[in-house]
Amino acid sequence: MKAVYISEPGGPEVLEVRDVPAPVPGPGEVLIDVVAAGLNRADVQQRRGFYPPPAGAPEVPGLEVSGRIAAFGPEVSKPFTVGDKVVALLAGGGYAQQVAVPAEQVLKVPDGVDLVTAAALPEVAATVYSNLVMTAQLQPGETVLIHGATGGIGTIAIQLAKAFGAVVAATAGSAEKLGTAKAFLGADIVINYAEEDFAASLKAQNGGRGADVILDVVGAKYLKQNIAALADYGRLVVIGLQGGAKGEIDLGQLLNKRAAVIGTTLRSRPVAEKGMIMNAVRENMWPMFGDGRIKPLVAKSFPLEQVREAHQYFDSGEHMGKVLLLL
Repeated sequence: MKAVYISEPGGPEVLEVRDVPAPVPGPGEVLIDVVAAGLNRADVQQRRGFYPPPAGAPEVPGLEVSGRIAAFGPEVSKPFTVGDKVVALLAGGGYAQQVAVPAEQVLKVPDGVDLVTAAALPEVAATVYSNLVMTAQLQPGETVLIHGATGGIGTIAIQLAKAFGAVVAATAGSAEKLGTAKAFLGADIVINYAEEDFAASLKAQNGGRGADVILDVVGAKYLKQNIAALADYGRLVVIGLQGGAKGEIDLGQLLNKRAAVIGTTLRSRPVAEKGMIMNAVRENMWPMFGDGRIKPLVAKSFPLEQVREAHQYFDSGEHMGKVLLLL
C-alpha cells in the first residue's frame, strides 16, 4: 500500500509517498480501507519535529480518516460488518491506504454526511466535544470565545457551541474569515485579532462581560489576554501551542476571578478514554450533523500524491475549514 513518511524534520518537501506493507489488525482492531484523511495542526508539528507520535503509534502522520471496514482482528465486539462506511480517530497512520485501529475509536459515518467529507469529523469532533462539553462544562447562555474561527477546530466548535445555546465570540485575522464565522458558522461576535485587543473587544461587544469558556489553540502568546478576557469563574482550555509553550500567569488576576486554566491533549490518551469520547460524540454530535445543526466545512481536497502541496496550502493559513487527502 502507499503511505506518507517524514524523511526528516522540515517543510512540506520532507513528505514522501512510499510503498509499504499493509497493516494487520491486532486484537480488538479493525482494518479500514481509507477513502480520505484529514489534515491537522498536529500533523504539521510532527512534520517539523515538534510532536512525535506516542509510543506504539505509526510513524505515518494522520489523526483521522474515513473509509470502509475491510477486515477484523480477533476479539472485536462492536457491531460492524465488512463494507461499513466509518470514520476513525487515530494516534497516527492516517496518511495511508489502510489503517488498523482499535474498534472503540471507530464510528459509522453520520447520516447526511458523504464518505469523503466525513474524514473532516472524527479528530475535530472528539476534540471539540471533549473540551467544550466534557471538560469546560459549557452551559446554555454562557459566553464562549473560540480562537481560530475558520480552522478545522473553530468551524465545528462555533456550531456546537451555538447548538448548545451559548453566546459565541470568535477570532480570525481577515475580514473574509470573520464574515464566514458570522454568516456561515453563526458566531454572535467576531473579532479581528490582527487589529484589536480581543479581550477588550469581547467585553465591548458583550455588554462588558468576558468569556465563561475560552477554547485556545495558540498557547503562550495569548495567555495574558485570555486571562484578561475570562469572566468570573471562567475556564480557559488550552488545546494547542501554536504561539509557544511557556508564558507567565498573573495568579492574582486568576484568583480574583476564581478562574481555571486547563490544558488537555487527545492524541496520547488511552484507548478506553478515546472510546468514551467517541461514544459521547456519536450520541450527542452525530444527530446534529444528521439534522444540519452542524455542517462540515471542507476548504480543499488533494490526492495523496500531492501531500506536499496539501501541506503547503495548510501552512499558508489561507484555508477556511478542513483540508483533506484523497486516498
